[in-house]
Amino acid sequence: MKLVNLPPAPRAIVWLVLCTLGLGACSKKSDVTAEAPKSQVAAKVGDQVVTVQELDNEFRLANVPVEKRKDPEIIKRVLGELVTRKYIVQQAIEAKLDREPTVLLDILRSKELVLANAFATRDVATKSSAISKGEIENYIANNPLKFADRQLLSVEQISFALAATSQAVIDATREMKTLDEVDQKLTAMGIAHGRSSGAVSSGDLPPDLTKAISAHQADDIFFIRSGSNGLFFKVTNQESRPLEGQEAINVARQYLRQDIAKSDLSMTSVAANLGAKYQGDYAAIMSTSPTGGTQ
Repeated sequence: MKLVNLPPAPRAIVWLVLCTLGLGACSKKSDVTAEAPKSQVAAKVGDQVVTVQELDNEFRLANVPVEKRKDPEIIKRVLGELVTRKYIVQQAIEAKLDREPTVLLDILRSKELVLANAFATRDVATKSSAISKGEIENYIANNPLKFADRQLLSVEQISFALAATSQAVIDATREMKTLDEVDQKLTAMGIAHGRSSGAVSSGDLPPDLTKAISAHQADDIFFIRSGSNGLFFKVTNQESRPLEGQEAINVARQYLRQDIAKSDLSMTSVAANLGAKYQGDYAAIMSTSPTGGTQ
């Protein structure tokens, strides 16, 4: 069995915030909704109002197409969820949970994530608008596995959530030749897992993994770490699926945006650490490289 580390797919600097409560949300009435004109009010929950602007924002966050935002069923579902959240927030405030230290820290963190995301998204969008036709053409030419030589791989796979015991799983399955053997071993070890069929593009894989797959034998099993999951898979079919024309241009532009986002994140991290003044024991910890040497 071949082991390959697969990093998460590149993506823009976007953080998911399930509940974006600002610091002002701890008051009985928010500044945004307290004086909302009646024509802009979608609902009232206790002494709070739900504005049409808030509802529109929920549609945006849920990626509801503009043409669907007047659909009664969609309005009923989204507005109902918003009202329920408002009601629960009221209950939490009445229980004085907004004064709990950990809750206050979580609210602060949510606010920081929203602001950081807004700034990063605007910065990437500005730089992405300057991507030239020549840059796109060069990217397509320099990445044939994503475009001209793109392959679509059909796979049979077994996935499981990575944990502290994952190395024991890898060691126990290292010499196994079939997915059936892996399936039986995971079951015997009490590791929750799922087995399914799927497809993946060569453009979404690291070059070293694509090279290994190209040279694979019919019965080879691969193991990759993908985000928070471990994945055993076997390639069952491989066919040429080149990307060309406008589709290739659109995909190349997206990859270039992702590269800009990664570069910005890296430079921002360096700048932040250079500007930070770590205190006490943290100064020594943060001056030590991950390999144990000093920076």
